[in-house]
Amino acid sequence: MPSHNIASTETIAHRICPLCEACCGLELRVRDNQVIGIRGHAEDVFSRGYICPKGASLKDLHDDPDRLRTPLIKRDGRFVQASWEDAFDEIARRLPPIMQAHGNDAVASVIGNPSAHKIGLLMYFSRLGKALGSRNFFSASTLDQMPKQLSCGLMFGNWLSFPVPDIERTEFLLIIGANPIVSNGSLWTVPDYRGKAKAMRARGGRIAVIDPRRTETAAAADEHHFIRPGTDVFLLLGMVHALFDEQLVRLGRIADHLNGVEAVRSAVQDFTPELMAPRCGIDAATIRALARRLAATERAAVYGRMGTCTQEYGTLCSWLIDVLNALTGHLDQEGGAMFAKAPAFAANTMGKPGIGKGVTTGRRKSRVSGAPEVMGEFPIVCLAEEIETPGEGQVRALITIAGNPVLSAPNGGRLSAALDSLEFMVSVDIYLNETTRHADVILPGLSPLEDLHYDMAFPQFSYRNHARYSEPVLQRDPSHPPEWQILLRLAAIAQGRGAGADVHAMDDALFAEDVRRLAGEHADAVISALSHLNGPERQIDLALRMGPYGDQFGRNPGGINLQKLKAAPAGIDLGPLQPRIPEMLRTPSGKVELAPEILLEDLSRVRGALAQAVPPLVIIGRRQVRSCNSWMHNLPMLAKGPYRCTALIHPQDAQKFGLRDGGKVRIGSGGRTIEAVVEFSEDMMPGVLSLPHGWGHDMPGTRMAVAAERPGSNLNAVLDESRRDPLSGNAVLSGVAVEVTAIA
Repeated sequence: MPSHNIASTETIAHRICPLCEACCGLELRVRDNQVIGIRGHAEDVFSRGYICPKGASLKDLHDDPDRLRTPLIKRDGRFVQASWEDAFDEIARRLPPIMQAHGNDAVASVIGNPSAHKIGLLMYFSRLGKALGSRNFFSASTLDQMPKQLSCGLMFGNWLSFPVPDIERTEFLLIIGANPIVSNGSLWTVPDYRGKAKAMRARGGRIAVIDPRRTETAAAADEHHFIRPGTDVFLLLGMVHALFDEQLVRLGRIADHLNGVEAVRSAVQDFTPELMAPRCGIDAATIRALARRLAATERAAVYGRMGTCTQEYGTLCSWLIDVLNALTGHLDQEGGAMFAKAPAFAANTMGKPGIGKGVTTGRRKSRVSGAPEVMGEFPIVCLAEEIETPGEGQVRALITIAGNPVLSAPNGGRLSAALDSLEFMVSVDIYLNETTRHADVILPGLSPLEDLHYDMAFPQFSYRNHARYSEPVLQRDPSHPPEWQILLRLAAIAQGRGAGADVHAMDDALFAEDVRRLAGEHADAVISALSHLNGPERQIDLALRMGPYGDQFGRNPGGINLQKLKAAPAGIDLGPLQPRIPEMLRTPSGKVELAPEILLEDLSRVRGALAQAVPPLVIIGRRQVRSCNSWMHNLPMLAKGPYRCTALIHPQDAQKFGLRDGGKVRIGSGGRTIEAVVEFSEDMMPGVLSLPHGWGHDMPGTRMAVAAERPGSNLNAVLDESRRDPLSGNAVLSGVAVEVTAIA
């Protein structure tokens, strides 16, 4: 018989991009279980076709030969491939004896940023944490966002109730220490910020940026003001003072829902713009002018991000930003700073509206340095000392999940040495990186293209309300368990059930417990209605159906559920942000707490710092569109192009320190040094050096070939792990004094 070449069929699939907080909708061309093209999904109700280089690099990630696909076990100091059964057996053999001999606290866990985009990890990590029963939990939150979570928890009663700019109706936007053109929002999910900002300016709106670098966002704004890194709190206090001093306070619609206005007035009475100006480097006239414009504009918002969080006054800055929004009548107002209403998983849509338990911190303190617990975790900068220090509760084993703290946390050298001293370490990760190289067992996660997805967190602070779901794009190897099953198996081992526990039975039992707490007498009917699903899909459907837009299991036939989302690859638009105070509040008083006592008390640190001398040179990080997390440096599409791990410095400073454009510089702090390539830039504020975060891929024992070709310099290697915001525990990554020396 003659042979015939049958052309394979090309199909179109859709996926929410999992590589940054913008969560853009992607359209993928697929043939023979391979992706052959990626572009923005033009009909996506949320991102509307926008895409950045990260989204297009998903094919590189999936095809990366360095991405782990089988478990690894360390034998005689070297990793060897292993079966899943052997890997779990090894964990079952070594982990429970440590817990039995030394207690549950002897096992710590760390979870990293990528887990926020992996529904199985994010949803089931709590199952693992409960099974471990350890108080030693750490996450990347204390490297970037815990101050905002704490301030919002204290003010609004929930850790994730973030007010975000209603940018499509805003007339004046003040951005402090953030670069949304590059990030497309951070704790503000706003794909194509550039396009939205351009539209805002076209309708007469204005944007002002406060930053020690003339960032991409600042360059596209109407005005930019340099500020000394780490001094945002002085600017913000000066602005709040100006509002009271010039009788500009207008509380607007939520006046009856605010507690503490007079307490704030009293607390800021000494922080005049004239006194704040020398400390922050912005003159008093500008401070007052910004306050006046904010108060005079009908629809305005203040937004701050990394620069305001990663400093020693991070929680105060995060609080004062929302104090400004509230005092000018822009909190929960159209065009101001508003609250999203997420379709699922948002605590501020569940339970009795308008009142709740609020948040509690400091229920326990870390064993060595006494850092208070916040949101159930300790500062990640405390991990090394908890491993190193002998005594009851010493960390002897570690489980890391999609995290690389050796590279992303201050003084990774100390942490690296501490990891080497552990009795046992397990990592769930797709790479053999600077952290997982210390593990005894590595369990690889799935490629995002092989996994289903629903964003749990990001709809809670999106610029517009929406619901979207992603089916797996490519078929996974049937022998490779999904991440939710990996975590449940680890949980079973921690509970002494062994490596062969029935994870499906575990999942059924845990789900039934959750439903009975949630649905009471209707629990059996709900469990029956969802019996055709398991794992994350079952929990997603439950959350959607019982959420604010849900079908309520038939009581609201027009409502949404998972089936409807699966039938809508472009997502379901749920409309613009709407005023939500008081129903979204979960504070015990049922009001916005404008003056939490622990924040007012912390102002004493600010008073004590007013007379501090300004260091000759300080260092800050830098966000880059092609570099969100350290593992992205291994993707050819993102790694190509000009060398980007450069130390930006103003030519005036370069001349002072004898540096040459394109030459090398040694950067030191606290006795630790790194070397970097110098790049002159008049976009830098004099006295400030900038180096991007997440580089330094020159450590032995890793398996990231592309990243190793241009390893870059690790900014965090010179930072002091003992410096943190005392309220939130967040690491101080910005405004740290450094010394520089030219390298011949």
